[in-house]
Amino acid sequence: MQRESSLTAVGARRAVGGGARGEPGARSRRAVLAAPARPSGRWRCLLGPVRVWIDLTNSPHVLVMRPVIERLRAQGHDVEVTARDFAQTLGLLRRFRIDHTAIGRHRGGSMLGKARGIASRSGALTRWALHRRRQAGAGFDIALGHGSNDVSVAAALLRIPSSTMFDYEWASIQHNVNCRLARAVVVPDAIPPERLARYGAGGKLGRYAGLKEEYYLADFEPDPAVLAELGLDRARPIVTVRTPPELALYHRFENDVFGRVLERLRAAAAERGLQSVVLPRTEAQREQLQGVGELIVPQAAIDAQSLICLSSLVISAGGTMNREAVALGVPVYSTFAGRLGAVDERLIAESRLRLLSDADAIDLSLLQAGAGSEPAVPAEPAVPAERAEPVAPAAGGGRVAAVPAADRRVRRDPQVLIDLLLSPLSASR
Repeated sequence: MQRESSLTAVGARRAVGGGARGEPGARSRRAVLAAPARPSGRWRCLLGPVRVWIDLTNSPHVLVMRPVIERLRAQGHDVEVTARDFAQTLGLLRRFRIDHTAIGRHRGGSMLGKARGIASRSGALTRWALHRRRQAGAGFDIALGHGSNDVSVAAALLRIPSSTMFDYEWASIQHNVNCRLARAVVVPDAIPPERLARYGAGGKLGRYAGLKEEYYLADFEPDPAVLAELGLDRARPIVTVRTPPELALYHRFENDVFGRVLERLRAAAAERGLQSVVLPRTEAQREQLQGVGELIVPQAAIDAQSLICLSSLVISAGGTMNREAVALGVPVYSTFAGRLGAVDERLIAESRLRLLSDADAIDLSLLQAGAGSEPAVPAEPAVPAERAEPVAPAAGGGRVAAVPAADRRVRRDPQVLIDLLLSPLSASR
């Protein structure tokens, strides 16, 4: 168990209300603050300051929970953070200067490894929470996680109300634990409730509009310093690439779509000076990719959101980075090979995300320098006008017209997520 207090600077400028409008490198935004009617927030009327425990087990969870942590602390609540040493989780916490206690590590992808990991880390979290209760003289009022089985189990053992949050409905083992133990299950409204009923989520759902990325990126403006950090030339096109989640990676590159994408990007770098940044998920992937020529592989956690925003194109085998690109108005293609969730199904129907099944379909010669340049594969059929406000309309020649990324951004109020996550407090009083 390790207590950490980050001292490094945050990599991106953040200004509530869209700020940074005349700062060097920050682009003008015509953002839409698309906050739906806010939940009643009845917990705020019934309670004074509360003690909140937030557990983070993977890199994207840091991004989702950052505004939750910041706002709750600004509102006078006592927030403590625990985190698992996995991927870039601890590095991102340091980058965002979020005090945290590091507890446990990833135990592998096998069923046995996962079971041992949950048992071991849940026990460690329980002991930590008991120790903090003795130190503070009071226990936690609520525990929050983004798909963290560990905190759901620990909170149940300690009889602490908990909320879980996720946006991909087919992680059945994880959701069978979280949804049954949590008192609130916070999900995007794209997921049909009937898909979650089998997990025991009935009567617990708190549904929000849009993408979670539109909430946690609401105050985001890109910092061009990331380009200098990676040695990138802003005058040349940049492609940001995210690896698949598999730990064993490079030996399969030549046999799959993602591998073919990397080969095409390497060739374009040699022929046209295309700059491709590959963001690995694990150290094992990083080591495998370092020996591949013509690709830029960061050595540590970087300001990935600024990199995405300043890229011409994003190609990702994951979920979060795909949706970040959508939220930031940057063209994005997915090589995800698993079962599509409802969020991605909606984005594909709206032509905001495209599945890439053939790496040769991308015409990299169409890419231009600058953020959010013209997509380089044929567009899907147009969507109904009433659903197409943030979507680039179809243009002649089967391509999607270049629309400034600022015009495609949607910003939503993170307080909506906070009210949903803390809703069990009003029900328990």
